[in-house]
Amino acid sequence: MMAPWIYFSIFSITVFALSTSAHEHSKVEFGYTGPNGPEQWGSLSPKFEACSKGKAQSPVNIAQASVVWNKKLKPLKRHYIPTNSSLINNKYNIEVRFEGKVGDININGKNYSLKQLHWHSPSEHRANGYKHVAELHLVHYTEDNNNIAVVAILYKLGAPNPLLSKIEDKLIKLGRETHAGNKNATIVLGTFDLKEFNRGSHRYYRYVGSLTTPPCKEGVVWNIISKVRIISKKQLKLLKAPLNQENKKNARPIQPLNGRKIQINY
Repeated sequence: MMAPWIYFSIFSITVFALSTSAHEHSKVEFGYTGPNGPEQWGSLSPKFEACSKGKAQSPVNIAQASVVWNKKLKPLKRHYIPTNSSLINNKYNIEVRFEGKVGDININGKNYSLKQLHWHSPSEHRANGYKHVAELHLVHYTEDNNNIAVVAILYKLGAPNPLLSKIEDKLIKLGRETHAGNKNATIVLGTFDLKEFNRGSHRYYRYVGSLTTPPCKEGVVWNIISKVRIISKKQLKLLKAPLNQENKKNARPIQPLNGRKIQINY
């Protein structure tokens, strides 16, 4: 078994290029630039205090010195099934929200159910300082909604992404409705199939952090898949089109690790 830093070095070079936000809606306006930008989130509301005072925040830079092997990390098995869903412009990101049971992941004996997924561009997490063009977050909650786990997938430019190819026409429609004045546009997707994420175990990085949007709640279990996927320039443009100018680049800046270690599975 190669040393973790050797594998990480290979990973960061060969993938060419390395989002989260488990988004929780709020009536308080925030954004990614200007007076409501990330540096000010903690002062926008008492509920956002963790954004400025938290010690286990996300996203982070996955650097050689902070990565350790963990033999006890089990394969990240996902069992997602097709279900009805909607495409939503959250103002801060583009989200697919599921109406029924989609599937679960199990972490340390605890079940987390997939509730929604959304994209950030550029990526929020970095590999040895490298920023990828986009990041997908699959957001899971325990049954009591008290615990959150996120599976993050990073993108580099290339051929069209199969998942996004299924909804390109819907993204175009969402963009048109938004620019026509419907700022809360919701597009029905119908049955949405995530079978491409049900493949066998992939190597991944895990650490405990936070939501990457206010209220920046901590205790989120992050699982960042090491395999970087592809996205076309057209698809990247479609993900940005419905968002206003202030939020087209919707990645929170890197947060300090404060002594945390990032684990990688064997």
